[in-house]
Amino acid sequence: MRNGDVDQATADNPPQDFAVFYEQSRAGCLRAVYASVGDRQQAEELVSEAFARAWAGWRKVGRHPAPQAWIVRTALNTHVSWWRRRRHEVAWTGQDLPAGPGSAGFVDERVMAALRALPDRQRQVIALRIFLDFDTQATADALGIAPGTVKSHLSRATAALREQLIPLIEQETAA
Repeated sequence: MRNGDVDQATADNPPQDFAVFYEQSRAGCLRAVYASVGDRQQAEELVSEAFARAWAGWRKVGRHPAPQAWIVRTALNTHVSWWRRRRHEVAWTGQDLPAGPGSAGFVDERVMAALRALPDRQRQVIALRIFLDFDTQATADALGIAPGTVKSHLSRATAALREQLIPLIEQETAA
């Protein structure tokens, strides 16, 4: 078989372990990517693309020490590539589009608003550490940064989130 050809038997019947991995990991990966990009539809497309790439290279991805991290990192890399291609086509106002209908209940909108206010790298660290419960080393490996940088971003991000979210919680409990 030449490089780039797809074995038809494998294409028609993905390995059982991939199907199990997909079912167990999709929701967590989607939440992590959604928290990072702030748009549910785009997050769904990015995660779908990442899982398609994982399926195509499942022999290698399946042996990865953290396949969920591979999915999230691939989705985020795809997002960066997409953004770079389009940044010259559309003027960016600095504000994300509001989440579309159906996103309520997926991640609390107040949390999403607070996450959108964070710098990209802090958002990515929060997504991996909190939404996927990765340890510091796995997060560092997934993002291609040092473990100390992960800790620094996590500390700054959680402080900023506390600053934004605790007053909202206090208002709710006082009412």
